[in-house]
Amino acid sequence: GKNCSLLQEMDVIQKQDENCYCYVQNRTIHLQYLWSTLQIKVSSREKFRFEPISEKNNCRNSETVFEFAACAVQILWKPETCTETFLSIRQYGEDVCFKIQPFKIEPYIVRVKREMLDGKLLFLFVAGIFLFHFANSLSRSAKFFYLSGIILGVLALLVFVLLTLKRFIPRHSTFWILMSGSWMISLYFIYCFKENIQWLWSEHKNYVLGYFLAVGITSFAICYQHGPLTTELSITLFTWTLQLTAFVLIYFGVTIPQVAYAVIAISLCSKGLCYPLGAACHIARKMKHAFKSKKLVFKYLTEEEYREQGESETIRALEELRSFCRSPDFPSWIAISKLQAPHRFAAFVLGSPHVSPAETKAHDEQYGIGSSFLEEQLFETRAQSEQDEPANSVHEEDENENEMHTQIPFPYATELL
Repeated sequence: GKNCSLLQEMDVIQKQDENCYCYVQNRTIHLQYLWSTLQIKVSSREKFRFEPISEKNNCRNSETVFEFAACAVQILWKPETCTETFLSIRQYGEDVCFKIQPFKIEPYIVRVKREMLDGKLLFLFVAGIFLFHFANSLSRSAKFFYLSGIILGVLALLVFVLLTLKRFIPRHSTFWILMSGSWMISLYFIYCFKENIQWLWSEHKNYVLGYFLAVGITSFAICYQHGPLTTELSITLFTWTLQLTAFVLIYFGVTIPQVAYAVIAISLCSKGLCYPLGAACHIARKMKHAFKSKKLVFKYLTEEEYREQGESETIRALEELRSFCRSPDFPSWIAISKLQAPHRFAAFVLGSPHVSPAETKAHDEQYGIGSSFLEEQLFETRAQSEQDEPANSVHEEDENENEMHTQIPFPYATELL
């Protein structure tokens, strides 16, 4: 680190010999740098080699077998030479050092610029929040299932193949051991692809597009053959996987880890407290309705509603009367001794109509259409109107005569005299 040049914001360095550069992170936390990154661009007219330098590249310091394997693969994974490269450094991350090795005596330029709002980080954060809160509904969508299968096949081909061949693996322990190894290898290749995506896209664009197209179509065909998830257990596991993926996106979507932890904790609390909060709101609404003074609201019935309510209430009252008469507490002998037709009462209690057919016929003749009652009402109103009309006509004739007398001019009256 002593022989490397320290980079600062807005630096523009031009050199032509081999040199290393380091950017030391600022340890003071500021929220305005939540989605901020430092962009380093190295360009030259001739090709050069860009080599990252880190303590992790020293494989002797590896603590686990996985770290040693990752270190060995990273040593072998060296991009070819290029004329332009970009490096994005996350705020509050690790110190970054790299070496520039030009092959010819040709100047190269190192530019350092801060991007206050990195669109990639913001997109990852928003996508994580959205994926966590809608994981339950997305796990039941067939279109999202096919999309997830394509993404999994492209980014983690070994995991996708292992899930496809799960039925041919008899022992669960063997399957989970293979799954763990496949995930480790897939994550490391994703990391290598992310670090060298610019070089791969510029130098091997056709191969990258061919891989995406071939693996994407194959993954979609396999997912379409198996069909979307149907059992509740598989849907629940898929939901948990989406929520875990959402936490990873949230963590990598901000530059301050403490903020990521706080957002994840708030999301878990909001998801876990939805049921108690719902129950509390329901109890509060019940208590509000219980203690709220009820105001009397009068509703006027229409003629049809009045008739229907009368029929229904009459039927209900008759059924209550029958049930009361059938009960042991009803004084049956006293009631029968006072009735004029005990047989009819007994038939009513057993379910017969309370009105006989003869009574119904007499009621229709008296009050139905074309009955004498309506005729009397009609003739009375008509006679009253005819009596009122002559009186009104006589009164109107008298008024007209008076008006004629008053309207005769005076000269004509004198001639008549």
